Amino acid sequence: MLKEFMIHTPREGFIDITSQVADLLRQNQGEKNLCQVFVSHTTAGVTINENADPDVIKDMLLALNHMVPELDYQHSEGNSRAHVKASMIGSSVTIPILNGSLHLGTWQGIYFCEFDGPRKRKVCVTIL
Repeated sequence: MLKEFMIHTPREGFIDITSQVADLLRQNQGEKNLCQVFVSHTTAGVTINENADPDVIKDMLLALNHMVPELDYQHSEGNSRAHVKASMIGSSVTIPILNGSLHLGTWQGIYFCEFDGPRKRKVCVTIL
């Protein structure tokens, strides 16, 4: 099963999409083993990290901004930093499914990572 959903990102940052992915999983009937979340954008990504303390995602963005500083990049659109951060984070994650649910750790959530917002973005979820 392959499903897509749209999100509107207000600005650069991390958006918890765990519930949207879990909702798509619940809609799928039959045996399920894996869930893949894929982002088809070159200035956005997806990751799994702690969703209990909001300071974790703030710190992640702070660290990425430190690792990818403002420089005289060559890309004419002016969003090279977003492309670099998206490549560092990656465009997909795979989550095992156990007893019909996402088998995430106690403190884990799935985050859409926006590096060039605001934008209208698409998230692709494949359940195998």
